[in-house]
Order: sequence, then C-alpha cells, then structure tokens
Amino acid sequence: MIIFRQFTFEAAHRLPNVPVGHRCARLHGHSYRVEIHVEGPVDPHRGMVMDFADLAAVVRPLVEKLDHQTLNEVEGLDNPTSEQLAMWFWDRLAGSLPLAKVVVRETSRSGVEYRGG
Repeated sequence: MIIFRQFTFEAAHRLPNVPVGHRCARLHGHSYRVEIHVEGPVDPHRGMVMDFADLAAVVRPLVEKLDHQTLNEVEGLDNPTSEQLAMWFWDRLAGSLPLAKVVVRETSRSGVEYRGG
C-alpha cells in the first residue's frame, strides 16, 4: 500500500542553464507543493503503513530548510528545477523512509514525479 503526505513551502529561484532571455532565468518565486509517497505493508495491529505524524517528522526539517529561501543558495540546488528538487528530496529521504515517489509542483498546472534511480 502507498500513503502520502503533502507539504508546502514558499521559495525563490532562478534557472541558470536556460537560454538567454528565458523568463525563468530571472529570480522569481513559487508556492511549492511536495508530496512524499511511502510504500509498505499495513501493520495488522496498528492498521496503517506509517503514522502520518512520523512521516511529517522526517520530512519537515527539509521543508523548513527550503521555506522562504533562494533555492540556488541551498547546497545541492545550484540549478533548482522541479526535477532537481524532486531528486534532492529523494536523496535526503531514501535512507529514512520506504519511498515510492516524490511529487513536486511549482504551480497548480506544472509538476514532476520522481520514483528514484
């Protein structure tokens, strides 16, 4: 079974590797939404894969590290595309959670899913 929890944060970024004149080369911000999906069996006694509070306790420090920051200044996010941001979360959570996928939405219409490796 797969469960997920959604997190939100506000951050600015610019994309340094886009063509000259591309609007995303300028500093701008987004209201990001990140979903962390974990997979595992349902514990027969507890009736759940994982307590949502436990999931949040692992993810929240990463979200707090990004909230109201310029993402380009965060280690590992020199080129902070949504794809790179999804991999950034995955790489930092993979050892602590049984990840199924990470979803990053930078707008209500645009986002990515990352399922690892």
